[in-house]
Amino acid sequence: MNLPSFLWLWKIAAWSMGLSLFAYLLLGISGGWMFYRRNTEAFLPLWLRPLHYIIGAIMVALVLLLLVIGLVGTLGHYGSLGHSPHLIAGLFTVVLVLISATVATQISPEKPRMRWLHIGTNIILFVGFAMVSLSGWAVVQKYLP
Repeated sequence: MNLPSFLWLWKIAAWSMGLSLFAYLLLGISGGWMFYRRNTEAFLPLWLRPLHYIIGAIMVALVLLLLVIGLVGTLGHYGSLGHSPHLIAGLFTVVLVLISATVATQISPEKPRMRWLHIGTNIILFVGFAMVSLSGWAVVQKYLP
């Protein structure tokens, strides 16, 4: 394809990735706080759970934006997909984020396993973010002059 430079697209992707990692950190902190409060039977602030959901929804949106940017940018630049392990790392990460978000909506006292599935998925998501960050850095190097 004869398209203009995709540098602006990669800038959006870089910001989205940085914000996704920041959201993941905030979710880890707020989730850890909820876990601690629940296990010590201490008071849980009423605003904490909604904040956790809002940050999670923002992270899902950012990860889906990254998926679209990656697909559009790669197809626009190369005309096809699968030029690096970044595609598999990205898809793995997107699937984990979607599983985590879906499971989060199912957490209840009647379904205690969903909480553990949510936590376990988020622990594995750390590996996904590491893989996509490292492989993404290699991809970025191809586009820089």
